[in-house]
Amino acid sequence: MDEAQRHIVTVDQSASGERLDRALAAALPALTRSRVKALIESRRVALADGPTVEEPSRKVKTGERYVVDVPAPEAATPQAQAMDLDILYEDADLLVLDKPAGLVVHPAPGNPDNTLVNALLAHCGDSLSGIGGVRRPGIVHRLDKDTSGVMVVAKNDATHQALSKLFSVHDLTRIYKALVWGAPKAKAGTIEAAIGRHPVDRKRMAVRQKGGRQATTEYWLEKRFGPPLTPLASLVGAKLGTGRTHQVRVHLAHIGCPVVGDPVYGRRRNSPAPDSLKSFGRQALHAAVLEFRHPGTGKVMKFASELPQDMARLVAELNSVK
Repeated sequence: MDEAQRHIVTVDQSASGERLDRALAAALPALTRSRVKALIESRRVALADGPTVEEPSRKVKTGERYVVDVPAPEAATPQAQAMDLDILYEDADLLVLDKPAGLVVHPAPGNPDNTLVNALLAHCGDSLSGIGGVRRPGIVHRLDKDTSGVMVVAKNDATHQALSKLFSVHDLTRIYKALVWGAPKAKAGTIEAAIGRHPVDRKRMAVRQKGGRQATTEYWLEKRFGPPLTPLASLVGAKLGTGRTHQVRVHLAHIGCPVVGDPVYGRRRNSPAPDSLKSFGRQALHAAVLEFRHPGTGKVMKFASELPQDMARLVAELNSVK
């Protein structure tokens, strides 16, 4: 299957009541059930002349017609694509860079190229570590597409293994800066709340009473904006004690201060806030500090990144709000 394909499946009586992923896999023997499930979850299955379907467990009915779009396969390995990188430090073992918002870290469905990995392959050539997986060479940790800030990349296998261990045991310092709605009740504190997949929306993370993984975030208030008693927004710092998916975003939303512009964990605000605050185009989250011990030299290395221009402009505007 070298090109994108579209299939139309009509549910017959024998399949009525089956799960959608099972029924489609039976009707399309070239696709495994897991592949069909992934297509459904990535919004590539829809009712004919109807809405997209996102629940693999949906029960099908006789006569329903489903349109299944199968995208063309991606290249087996990412291709090198030269682009400008803001490199803060580089040696034979590793590279530290300041990632801009909007740059995807590694290829994935919907983002097959023009990622940080493509740029790193062009910059580092054959030296880039492959231990992180063919699609994620050199990547030890990642930042979400719309999160900016400091990242470290391994350039060989030994460094990749050593850095991965530092991240897994949290033997390093990671500090974020975030613009959030409102302000924390306390000027500083520690959020200890387990994080796991949302029980209904599996694409989101959530604080879980059962089944989540332990997660800890220290936070502190840096500045409030707006009326003292009812601040519109605030700038906070957050230090990771663990490294769970979307941890800062989930934890700040958990204490009632979701990150400004966060499309997943934020909430639309009807307060008399400036339009620039309400319409900020990404989650206002920045990986400001990364400190770790160099696996090769043993030297403690600390890298800091100033707020990117879009966040800095918003802070400057908020400083004038009374």
